[in-house]
Amino acid sequence: MVAAPFSPLGSLSVYESFDETPHIGTRFPNKAVQLSQILRAPNSDELVKDLATLVSYRGVVFFSDQDLTIDEQKALGQRLGQLAGKPPTSTLHVHPISEDTPELTKDVSVISSEGGIARSGYSSTVRASNGWHTDITFEPVPSDYAILKLHTVPSGALSTRDPVFETNRSEVGGDTLVRILCDSPSRQSAIERTITTSTSGQGHGYEAYDKLSPAYQKFLEGLTALHDGAGFKRYAERVGRPINEPRGSPENIGTELKAVHPVIRTHPVTGWKTLFVNKSFTKRIVELHEEESDTTLEYLRRHVSENHDMQVRFKWKKNDIAIWDNRCTFHTATNDFAGVRTGNRVVSIGEKPFFDPASKSRRATLDL
Repeated sequence: MVAAPFSPLGSLSVYESFDETPHIGTRFPNKAVQLSQILRAPNSDELVKDLATLVSYRGVVFFSDQDLTIDEQKALGQRLGQLAGKPPTSTLHVHPISEDTPELTKDVSVISSEGGIARSGYSSTVRASNGWHTDITFEPVPSDYAILKLHTVPSGALSTRDPVFETNRSEVGGDTLVRILCDSPSRQSAIERTITTSTSGQGHGYEAYDKLSPAYQKFLEGLTALHDGAGFKRYAERVGRPINEPRGSPENIGTELKAVHPVIRTHPVTGWKTLFVNKSFTKRIVELHEEESDTTLEYLRRHVSENHDMQVRFKWKKNDIAIWDNRCTFHTATNDFAGVRTGNRVVSIGEKPFFDPASKSRRATLDL
């Protein structure tokens, strides 16, 4: 049975913030609101728990021009999950193919766009909608929260110019998109680089569930799907690099990079049902014939990518931070930018996904 949902304690109400859209995304626009100070505040546990709760309800939260260090980013990533109730065995994820560097440990991923359309010979025929994904769902115990800080963005110097209007392309493009996997109450490495462009998007999984017909919801509930990170395994074999293990949980071991999760999962913080499949890693619905599975997954992928009313779009500036909940959002990037954008990402490991038949949807809970 699902535990009682978390309720905000109200500690963040002293800071200016606004909702980016009715369904998903909250921004703290004032750079005087520093996450480093929240970590050191006398009521830090209360603040961080409220932040975790806000991220779980709103899907993604943005902060401007942050001075958070790598060590502080790692500490915040771990505390968000701890204060939201994750198992004590869950720590920070170690990416299967990450390497130790003099500056960073394996639990920090370097996310780099490496040029986008500014690079010589750029030409893409791949649909932008193909990039929608949720982080590391191929792990038996996948992520709860993730934190990305972009420390390198174009300075504004002319990197490329539009040949017709003579505009500076380094200042536009590359939005990150985030989709909600539901609505929420108001105010309360080269392979995996899709969130690292100038702007980005997130989508909401709660609302993705609620937009399905009741009959289709019932059809999906109780089904499970295979998630596969084979692309990372092939890369490791090609370059002769071992797969890292364990990866943030004693259960995240081995080199297969496969896991089976519920198609509809219950979010442990909100208690809401959310769609939990994604284009990058979800390969097969276990209980269906192959053709049935392919048809169902293709419909769900289009359902996620084509409903723009459950998306938020974010334009990055230097030292901005995004914190999102991987249990109830999808994200992707818009590869239409000039210049290099680079950042550091910390991914917290949460709990094993579960489906509680007694849980409710967001719309049912809020009587919408």
